[in-house]
Amino acid sequence: MGRNTRKRRSSMAGKAIAASAALALGGGGLVWANFYASAHEKNSSQNNQVKAAAGQVATISCPDVGQKLTNVPKGARSGVDQELALLDKQITEAYARLASTRQAQAGDPGFVNNAILGPLKEKRAATIDRIRINIQRAGGQAANLNQLSACTPQVVQTNAGGQQQNGGQQNNNGGQQQNGGQQNNNGGQQQNGGQQNNNGGQQQNGGQNNGGQQGNGGQAGNGPVAADFVDITKAGNNAQLGVGQNGLAANGNGGSKGSFTTKCGTNGNDNHNTDNVIVAPGVTNGAHHLHDYVGNQNNDAFASDQELAGAGTSCQNQGDKSSYFWPVLRVQDGSQDFDQNKDGGGKEGNVGKILQPAQAQLKFVGNKKGNVVAMPTALRIITGDAKAFVNGNANANVNWSCTGFENKVQLKDKYPICPQGSQVVRTSNFQSCWDGQNIDSANHRTHVAFVQGDGSCANGFKAIPQLQVRLVYNVPAPKIQNGQVVNAYAVDSFPENLHKPITDHNDFINFFSKNLMNKMVNCINTGQKCQ
Repeated sequence: MGRNTRKRRSSMAGKAIAASAALALGGGGLVWANFYASAHEKNSSQNNQVKAAAGQVATISCPDVGQKLTNVPKGARSGVDQELALLDKQITEAYARLASTRQAQAGDPGFVNNAILGPLKEKRAATIDRIRINIQRAGGQAANLNQLSACTPQVVQTNAGGQQQNGGQQNNNGGQQQNGGQQNNNGGQQQNGGQQNNNGGQQQNGGQNNGGQQGNGGQAGNGPVAADFVDITKAGNNAQLGVGQNGLAANGNGGSKGSFTTKCGTNGNDNHNTDNVIVAPGVTNGAHHLHDYVGNQNNDAFASDQELAGAGTSCQNQGDKSSYFWPVLRVQDGSQDFDQNKDGGGKEGNVGKILQPAQAQLKFVGNKKGNVVAMPTALRIITGDAKAFVNGNANANVNWSCTGFENKVQLKDKYPICPQGSQVVRTSNFQSCWDGQNIDSANHRTHVAFVQGDGSCANGFKAIPQLQVRLVYNVPAPKIQNGQVVNAYAVDSFPENLHKPITDHNDFINFFSKNLMNKMVNCINTGQKCQ
């Protein structure tokens, strides 16, 4: 077995009431500090300065170097993957420094650039240069990579209407700031886990309790915020799956109309880790967030194709040893789960009680333009983008809904608040066009593609079965109170992506036996429903 992490929820998950002080994190020196002034600071004008600085820079946005590398020689990929994982770690550490130095930022307008972004650029430049050398030594080309070293702060923009980025609002004359709480500089209140009245009031600054919030919102101060949620009964009708062309259903009334369903459970045996063997092979905690795994039981950062092919599987049909994995969903109710003090968990802002899906439906469908061909063994597909909040929507593929609403509403950048009796649903329709040659690509995307609007595959790609993953959860409905979300839920994320719903994603590695894959293709092409 691999280095997978397992736990017992009944014995290891417990309630925790956080202190008003920052939550100190070990390992890489990460500190999730309270974004606002502590109760020990007596000067209210100083408090206001700190709050103002905290409301400005929400996170850090860096160019995604990996997505720019579309032509890396195979001999260089291992070294390049290691360096790309280091770039992710550098961003994580820089974001943690951003979160822990709000008071210093308030006193020095150049602090973020000089103490955080400047050193980060130097580290990234050195790492990117090693990527260039790796590629060139293997006979490849790597021009203009140095242009990708600089990162920028994502700044909260305030205008006359009080609107601000990251879902919040701020009005310094009695308005509100939803980037983790409320602020009224003329005697209002700050709900950063407590209350503050700048003209003689009190500040409890209680951090988090039963899912209370601080900083950029959320139990750990890095999201989500109230603006990331919507009552699905008031969301309006929008049933299109995916984002733009991404995530369109490949099947329809024509072509190959069959389906093949594989039943692999809901990770009831708690098979988790924070690795990603596709993006960061050989790198522990390469994902910086926790994954659920079903199917293949040996997937970790160090698993070879041979080990995956010989592993056990949670699938009922033992011919399916494929690996299906996705970031866990958590309720931020003040609980501490088994990974509270571990990398990729609480040490990187992923906190709260992990929810096991009530259902995990894995279905392969056909193509409405014609027949599909078999997937090659060890084909890797990533759908969605774990960094979409800072990267933009180019690779996003997100669908959030509630049972009873899936044919009416599919949300992209909001988490749904479902009515009583309704469950939260995450749906991912994978890329289903394959280049016919490669089981992976340098950026882990260009060897596969989504179907076009009419279902066809462009650029000579071949139609393969489309994996459709539908995850259903029993989630206590969050409440929005005074501009804050109470008992929020969120998908695990890289810390700088603030647990935004647009960052949801899903991963697959094909290890169907040849016989079972051929059965799947035959079922789909002949219009049968098989399992």
